[in-house]
Amino acid sequence: MAKGNIGVTSENIFPVIKKFLYSDHEIFLRELVSNAVDATQKLRTLASVGEAKGELGDTKVYITIDKDKKTLTVSDHGIGMTAEEVDKYINQIAFSGAEEFVNKYKDQAAAIIGHFGLGFYSAFMVSSKVEIFSLSYKEDAKAVHWSCDGSPEYTMEETIKAERGTDIVLHIDDENLDFLEDSKIEGLLKKYCKFLPVEIVFGKKKEWKDGREQETDEDNIINDTNPAWTRKPADLTEEDYTNFYHELYPMQYDEPLFHIHLNVDYPFHLTGILYFPRIKNNLDVHRQKIQLYCNQVFVTDEIENIVPEYLTLLHGVLDSPDIPLNVSRSYLQADQNVKKISSHITKKVADKLQEIFKNEREDFEKKWNDIKLFIQYGMLSDEKFYERANSFALFENVDGKYFTLDELKEQLKDKQTDKDGNLILLYTQDKDATYAYIERAKQKGYEVLLLNGELDVHAISQAEQKNEKLRFVRVDSDTIENLIKKEEQAKVELTEQQQDALRFSFTAELPKNDKENYTVTLEALGEQELPVVLTQNEFMRRMRDMSKHQQGMMSFYGSMPDNYNFVLNTSHQKVQALLQDIQKATQAQVEPLLDKLAEQQKQENELKEAQKDKKQDELTEEEKKAVTEITKQIAATKNDIQKVYADNAKDNQQLHQLIDIALLAAGKLQGEALAKFVNRSVELL
Repeated sequence: MAKGNIGVTSENIFPVIKKFLYSDHEIFLRELVSNAVDATQKLRTLASVGEAKGELGDTKVYITIDKDKKTLTVSDHGIGMTAEEVDKYINQIAFSGAEEFVNKYKDQAAAIIGHFGLGFYSAFMVSSKVEIFSLSYKEDAKAVHWSCDGSPEYTMEETIKAERGTDIVLHIDDENLDFLEDSKIEGLLKKYCKFLPVEIVFGKKKEWKDGREQETDEDNIINDTNPAWTRKPADLTEEDYTNFYHELYPMQYDEPLFHIHLNVDYPFHLTGILYFPRIKNNLDVHRQKIQLYCNQVFVTDEIENIVPEYLTLLHGVLDSPDIPLNVSRSYLQADQNVKKISSHITKKVADKLQEIFKNEREDFEKKWNDIKLFIQYGMLSDEKFYERANSFALFENVDGKYFTLDELKEQLKDKQTDKDGNLILLYTQDKDATYAYIERAKQKGYEVLLLNGELDVHAISQAEQKNEKLRFVRVDSDTIENLIKKEEQAKVELTEQQQDALRFSFTAELPKNDKENYTVTLEALGEQELPVVLTQNEFMRRMRDMSKHQQGMMSFYGSMPDNYNFVLNTSHQKVQALLQDIQKATQAQVEPLLDKLAEQQKQENELKEAQKDKKQDELTEEEKKAVTEITKQIAATKNDIQKVYADNAKDNQQLHQLIDIALLAAGKLQGEALAKFVNRSVELL
């Protein structure tokens, strides 16, 4: 028996391994099974070049649990080790046998998984003692038994072993006894080893018989040794791709929309299959669904450093031996290869989308609403993707037809360009709520887009920034004449007193609450246009919409009340008739107040004229007081006039009917107000 100290620079290597090199205890199983697969792959490689003699025999990797002995064993029938090799590869920590092997047999050893050097020692994270029983494939080799209790001291001696290969026996410590549970180990094997290239056996298959689950004589093989991404696309059918998708995501019941098969040999090695899922309106639910593998060993599904963030909305597998990993294979490291891989994947995704759009546009349009969120997210976050995607990003109109931005610009440039040369693209976020506005736009021959996606408001803002003289305007943000101004608007032909009569009357009866502000404006829209229209400023509404996905300063807009313009069409006969009724009903009260106001304003003008040549500090207190007093009197008189109109408006049925028509058209008439409108409509019939 030989004794010795493990060759490390510090006696504290095991605490370091347990606490720092490995972020999660469960990956010990991945490391040990990966080493067993490496040993098997090495044997196959040596046999292929004639260096390993005899029959390969059983090359499966076996994982067994003995609860009584508290042991977990990983066994392979691979290349095995001599005492010298154990001393070299086990006792000298971080000397990677796989790395040396790959260098020697680089033309034949592409399938060797591990070149990290510390995988074996992850066993000590869960073990009080680890034993190795190994017999090399070499002729006349002696079996070796190595044992270590987690201290730098080990023992090594000759032993008897009937079969070629290596058994790693873990004596599970009391803190990690859950790793002796079948369900726990099977779950880890399926997580990390599901697609390893050598068959992994864990116990026997079970079946229901006589009302209970019973073991069969058939090995329970955990993994698929030939997963779809390792095969040539020409050898796969659409059904194969769909089946593999459900193998990856057994709880995902929706079918994928389409897939991209990656196979790159230069300047880096990368294989994989990416699927476009049906993306719902939630950016977080579908993240971390791309699984990263290194030579078919699962590494992680947190791949933000490998692909741009928007690509994390996709599902699938990426496999590359060129992605740099730390010793635990759990964390991606910054590297130029990572950037190249990320750039390549982005290009391949854009090329695939462009290909489908060009060759199968009808099918692309059918899938647009399922992939729109992903494409918009990519365009907003990646300039290169924007440049590629701009040619196939679509806009849907309210009638369900689809256009690219270039198609819209070409088709609408004559009809929807305003007097200042701006192309105005009208849109709505709710077809039903803005139906009346949409119909008015259609009557003008205008196209109205439907933009009700989660990122649409950000996407149109980006399009405006990228395209000079292009503006998106919501169809209910102004009157139809003002949305796309073709000529200067007609002036309102009313006196100041008449304008006040209308403005004060309607202002008094419009809804009043903390969440909404209403401003009455008067415009001469024409006799054929609606008498009243409720609009909402495009800028403020868009800022509110964008604030839903923003923090910091942008969130300020989300707390502001909605501001609406209540537009009165002074050209319409209903408004003109209402104005006459208001003037007739209030004349007796208003005229004396107007005379009084005129006299007060005359006095104010005389005072200001007398003081115009004096500076403020040259005025006497009496002069200042006189101006202040007359200003107060004017304000009081105006308030009295406003109150007369307000009192009259309370019982004016026509006025309330016009208000409710505007609110109803904007989808804002509900509850008691809606019931009153219905009853009033019946009375007015």
